[in-house]
Amino acid sequence: MGDTQHGLIARSQLTAAGVTRSQLRWRLHTGRWTAPLPGVYATFSGELSPHQQAIAALLYGGPAACLTGAAALVVHGFHTAPRERCVRIVVPCNRRVPSTGFVRVHRTTRPDLFSRRYGPLRVTSPERCVVEASRLCTDPGRVRAMVAEAVQSAHCTVEDLTRELAAAPKAGTAVLRRAVAEVLAGVRSIAEGEARALLARSTVLPAMLWNPVLKTLDGMALPSPDGWIPDVGLALEVDSRSYHLSPEDWERNLHRHARLAEAGAVVLHFSPQQIHRDPAWFVASVERSYLARLTANPSPLIRTVPR
Repeated sequence: MGDTQHGLIARSQLTAAGVTRSQLRWRLHTGRWTAPLPGVYATFSGELSPHQQAIAALLYGGPAACLTGAAALVVHGFHTAPRERCVRIVVPCNRRVPSTGFVRVHRTTRPDLFSRRYGPLRVTSPERCVVEASRLCTDPGRVRAMVAEAVQSAHCTVEDLTRELAAAPKAGTAVLRRAVAEVLAGVRSIAEGEARALLARSTVLPAMLWNPVLKTLDGMALPSPDGWIPDVGLALEVDSRSYHLSPEDWERNLHRHARLAEAGAVVLHFSPQQIHRDPAWFVASVERSYLARLTANPSPLIRTVPR
């Protein structure tokens, strides 16, 4: 048991294994063992690793406890999880376990029916982890990043996030709700979300379509640009390797964009860094291109297909 739990053990497990109170006291007194949490013992001395802290937190919380929030996102494999010094667990509302040490306990009347197990770790579903982590996160960019990674890396679907948001407490979810709404509107990355928010405030530009389905007038499928103004055939591309494409796909995508130009579209390319570093310049660039296209009165051979 100590091996599967990385050297950690609960008091109830010690009792079942026949370890007496006096034996436990002696091992703690000699420093061979430590007690990182009440009722949880490490069969070694020294600091616990993050993984061991997660195991200890679950042993402390009891059989029905699940990891949630940022620590759980790390277990799911998220690269965008916020950094927290504590480990958060969710327990049934009738379980009277206080927060202590590095553990923060959240009680719930709503067990997670989609929780998962990774070895000794019981973890709430990715969608619930994103919601719980986002409620405690003050960085809108980080919240967007978690939503983007959740959907793009197939940890969960937008429908999963929407379902969890509807059931979760509303406090602290305003930023998350905006991020999910952006994904529902077709925005697939953090940079696209930032671009969408900036361009929506423009008094010059019409409403932009995000990730539309396009075809030529004779029915040939065209690549879907990140943003699209159909009246003037203006396409917007946020060129972000880290959120969209592998290096091989990157080259292939540039070739596909040339097909948009062949059909009469003008394709604007921006990097996430350009949008974030100089948002006024970014908006002005799109506005100038739009006005120039209006003056030119183009007739692109492209139509937008309803999804």
